[in-house]
Amino acid sequence: MPTGRRPSGKRLPRQARAPKVGGYLWLCREGFEPHLFEELAAQGANPALITRGLVASDSVPAASPAFARTGFLVGKVFDHPPILDFPDLAGAIARLLEGLVRDRVLCLQAFTPDTAAGNRLSADAESLVGPVRERIGVGRVVDDPKVAREAGGVLGQMCLCSPDLLAVGWVAAREALSLAPGGRRRMRTGPSDLSRAAAKLEEALDSFGLEPGKGESCVDLGAAPGGWTARLLARGARVTAVDPANLAKEIAGHGKLTHVRASAFSYAPEEPVDWLFCDMAWRPLEVAQLLAKWGRHGWADFLVANVKLPMRDKNGVLRRVRETLASGGWKGMTLRQLYHDRDEVTVTARRR
Repeated sequence: MPTGRRPSGKRLPRQARAPKVGGYLWLCREGFEPHLFEELAAQGANPALITRGLVASDSVPAASPAFARTGFLVGKVFDHPPILDFPDLAGAIARLLEGLVRDRVLCLQAFTPDTAAGNRLSADAESLVGPVRERIGVGRVVDDPKVAREAGGVLGQMCLCSPDLLAVGWVAAREALSLAPGGRRRMRTGPSDLSRAAAKLEEALDSFGLEPGKGESCVDLGAAPGGWTARLLARGARVTAVDPANLAKEIAGHGKLTHVRASAFSYAPEEPVDWLFCDMAWRPLEVAQLLAKWGRHGWADFLVANVKLPMRDKNGVLRRVRETLASGGWKGMTLRQLYHDRDEVTVTARRR
């Protein structure tokens, strides 16, 4: 059985390796390359470690990898240093993408691995977008990836893996794991937010494509101090916050808030609700069993939860989490390590 350890005989190379043309390149959180490698290997995708934050594979796995932020088909690799001095680099990229996407709507994205070294190259990567757009024709390129998704278009991908390596390719916008460049969906937070958890919730809802509407009923399990609850109230939802601890004074007296001082594991709603939320720092399999109970009883229609993964065997635990949730009747599940997640993954699902 696979483990959470670094794959045997596979170590991150000192210099970025070139991914295969015709294969796929995946971006992940730094330090999680072994877990992504393991996921891809378990599904027979023949992965390879490229560099920090990047893993390649020969094929797309049947189940979307939880530890990938985004991925794309590699159409060409430029590995002649220095990359930005490659003769008519923008023209070469434009010709490649035009041949791949043909008459479909195109949105250009340039990015680097989410690492210290990658961040130092971000300005160089972003400098490619304007010249490539000009070569293709400004009227044929859209700036908003949501427009490309709605039109059945394509995201043109330019990943500057290192100063000496650029991978160019594409992914259908409707099939992309993320619409954000490199999968780095940064959510704005303000001084009124009660915790970093607010950004996690916003990204989770953005990824899900659904969110509670005004007046919809929500239960927030393990709510204190109230970061998620505050964001739900701001949307106009009615929230039952379940936690023995106090909620932040900023929201404690809100008219649409009911605070139930009880354990999340003993609480049962008086009637079904629209949404179930959970971001508890608790053992993942016990949390999964709790969420499965809600599914079996039909207590909520939609689920958004974070599952903590402090252990080494992350993939083994995730498989059991997925199986447990499925046994509770949750459908359309996604398990993804989003940009604002740390040692955790975000789960979204529905019961109908």
